[in-house]
Amino acid sequence: MTDAATGPALVVGLGNPGPEYERTRHNVGFLVADVLAQRVGGRFAVHKKSGADLLQARLDGRQVLIAKPRSFMNLSGRPVAALAKFFSVPPTEVIVVHDELDLPFGEIRLKRGGGEGGHNGLRSVSSALTTKDYLRTRIGIGRPPGRQDPADYVLKPFAAAERKEIPVIVEQAADAVELLLRVGLETAQNQVH
Repeated sequence: MTDAATGPALVVGLGNPGPEYERTRHNVGFLVADVLAQRVGGRFAVHKKSGADLLQARLDGRQVLIAKPRSFMNLSGRPVAALAKFFSVPPTEVIVVHDELDLPFGEIRLKRGGGEGGHNGLRSVSSALTTKDYLRTRIGIGRPPGRQDPADYVLKPFAAAERKEIPVIVEQAADAVELLLRVGLETAQNQVH
């Protein structure tokens, strides 16, 4: 994303559908997408061609598509690629918002490309877009305690102490996404990091 990007941008919050996953660590991307939707005063509607919940909005005059795939995390690439194709959004203008085991709880980092770090949602998106060269808003959830399996850890609800902090962290992550859309990656990184 250049500092002067003017075409549409696609912001995708990753998560798993269904009430049993709503408050889990893996669904922090959905929480950020919900905050962004509230900020623009919009509602998600089903986009049948992609299999995602979608909200179309404008931010600083730019078309921004906010999406939550309706598929499970490990299959989220297909809806992301379908939306990107349908709305002619190049992968470089896709922002994926996701949980990150390799960051301390609550830390927010922005980057373009890189590995997936065992994150099945990112693996699916990279495969479907046929590139890793998309933007990421990474939200730290920390490593699992002791010998707990990371796959189990990400599907557990936040601990009581974490739950108190989540609303603030999600707002900060939404701020980071808006900043990224407004000023581009390098400038946004300098302000967020």
